[in-house]
Amino acid sequence: MNTFLKYSLRFIALMFIQTLILNQLELGWGIQLMVYPLLLVLLPFDIDTIPLMGIAFLLGFGIDAMSNTYGLHTSSIVLLAYMRPIIYKMYAPRDGYENFADGNIYEMGTRWFVFVYGSMLIIHHLWFFTMEIFRITDFFFIMQKTLLSLPLSFILSLLVQALFVAKPKER
Repeated sequence: MNTFLKYSLRFIALMFIQTLILNQLELGWGIQLMVYPLLLVLLPFDIDTIPLMGIAFLLGFGIDAMSNTYGLHTSSIVLLAYMRPIIYKMYAPRDGYENFADGNIYEMGTRWFVFVYGSMLIIHHLWFFTMEIFRITDFFFIMQKTLLSLPLSFILSLLVQALFVAKPKER
């Protein structure tokens, strides 16, 4: 499949999954499921920071426009796009990254994916809920929402990845 088409379909699919399904769910205790940060991990490693932030802005703006969240998703995903090279450098394999590889669990392995995507989700969720509540007096509520949403979002991202990302063919 054409590379541009593949990433465009992932972009659209994750945006609509987030807005039409996940933003409509109310699980209680402040839990919000967010799967759209997965797009930043699934993009190739060789994308520079500025174009990555542009893609993240478009994704966040689309979700905000359909969800009436006034920049919450945009600010958190753009921050994540800015932090991605730093996180990738912290968890880089000994031989480095292959330029055209995806950061999916099948190509990079479970351990790498758990650490990298887990770190990215922590940053995303903390920023999102801090900006949503925006009161230092509600620190424990921010932590509650973050810690309850984090594992469920991670598991849902694994499920979405299993459904939408093809496993590499065995040689």
